[in-house]
Amino acid sequence: MDDSAAHPATASDWDWIVVGSGFGGSVAALRLSEKGYRVLVVEQGPRWRAQDFPRTNWNLRRWLWMPKLGFRGIFRMSFFRHLTVFSGVGVGGGSLVYANTLPTPGKAFFTHPAWAHLADDWEQELAPHYATAKSMLGVTPTPFRTPPDEALAEVALDQRDPATFQATEVGVYFGEPGVPVPDPYFDGEGPEREGCRRCGACMIGCPHRAKNSLDLNYLYLAERKGCQIQADTKVTAIRPQAAGGYVVECASSHSLRPWRRRPKPQRLHAKHGVMLAAGVLGSNQLLLQMQQQPDGLPKLSDQLGQNIRTNAEAFLGVTTTRKDLGEGVAIGSILQTDAQSHLEPVRYPSGSGFFRLLMVPYADGKNLWVRFGKSIGRFLRRPWRWSQSFFVRDWAASTSILMAMRTLDTSLALRLKRNGALRTDLGSGQAPSASLPDMAELAEQVAEKLDGVVGGLLPEMILGIPSTAHVLGGCPMGTNSQEGVIGRDHQVHGYPGLFVVDGAAMPANPGVNPSLTITALAERALSALPASTKSSC
Repeated sequence: MDDSAAHPATASDWDWIVVGSGFGGSVAALRLSEKGYRVLVVEQGPRWRAQDFPRTNWNLRRWLWMPKLGFRGIFRMSFFRHLTVFSGVGVGGGSLVYANTLPTPGKAFFTHPAWAHLADDWEQELAPHYATAKSMLGVTPTPFRTPPDEALAEVALDQRDPATFQATEVGVYFGEPGVPVPDPYFDGEGPEREGCRRCGACMIGCPHRAKNSLDLNYLYLAERKGCQIQADTKVTAIRPQAAGGYVVECASSHSLRPWRRRPKPQRLHAKHGVMLAAGVLGSNQLLLQMQQQPDGLPKLSDQLGQNIRTNAEAFLGVTTTRKDLGEGVAIGSILQTDAQSHLEPVRYPSGSGFFRLLMVPYADGKNLWVRFGKSIGRFLRRPWRWSQSFFVRDWAASTSILMAMRTLDTSLALRLKRNGALRTDLGSGQAPSASLPDMAELAEQVAEKLDGVVGGLLPEMILGIPSTAHVLGGCPMGTNSQEGVIGRDHQVHGYPGLFVVDGAAMPANPGVNPSLTITALAERALSALPASTKSSC
């Protein structure tokens, strides 16, 4: 990690302050800098170099984000009553740890009633911004297949519908493996890159600069335009000023350790405004805290924290005695199982077997004892094979994690506990579920092709708590504060100059990996802002 990135920016006055450096924040950083503004990006995680990423996810200090224990990695697990959330931390946000997969949603997303009334045709309006996002993120089809992809393709043939199987659209540079080349994307303005080695390390941090993470495109170019990034800094408050603009209060992320004395907050002034992009959990928590403070943001809509969605995911693992499943990109193919659902094979690199600690025989059912009984029953039916899967030497190289996703419109709400931490409540719609029996049946078919067994994550199988890498919403769009937190321009109702441009602004469940859509929505929002009327120099 680059310790110099933790040093505070020298100035306290900026035109715009961007909170967070993920897909929304990175777009804001570049586009505002291009428009001539003085821009500061504040990121609570560290800045990472390619050589700093962990070699496996057993290196918990470099992989997990648990700052109170001194773990300052790129991957965070947040546990709630109704949901377990996986997310990313660091300069580049979720792009450091996501699976590179960048599909465009189907028509149902653009016509969803939650936001369809706010535009004549969202699909047409967003089309040029999707094109820009794809160009910036280097989207390209995965050019090869691996054994899990072949197994999924065989399942499609068995269903007599091979068209349901396709390669993923990913943000990866597929040049000559391991060979450094000058920037292949931005006419030489970007950093040197290296062809993908198919090492499978996408989700623990690409060590070869083949993955098109945001630190290699949007943020890199933003810094060349004068944007400054202040890493290792957590925003603790946003307060409007009578004369205009906002004061942003920050604290060092190192002060999150409970035994460290908390210093006086750093105060930064944003003359024009703030772009909030701290991730769904970070943005909602900060806004909910500010809503309760008279000198904070008390006029925030009562809709804040509502309509928390996921991609209705479930995670299943197929573990075999083979040792060739860990090579490739994180997700190389997709099987469309019906109009609303699809299945993706996910991998971790060889040696990264942390999740074996959470894997048990798959089971579903309405209560704990039913699921527990089914899980034990599955083990007893094939005790030798399950014993092999538990103790296989290289779990990651022998396991394909199958991620199921649906456009099912689930709903939760985020609330604050008395200590300021987040909790989940049931929303007005259907709650997320860990039980997807039809997907489990497909997983069994994949397991048969790979000669393996099907497992599930412990929180899902035993506790019935679903997991998601794609938590969305909490700041719904609306024509006014009674209908939503933000307008169609992403500006917060009642607070001019305060924008939400991350997954918290996602208006509906896209049913696919959401990173490209978050980027396109942010591109659209930033395109509408005027250029600076004077030089920032």
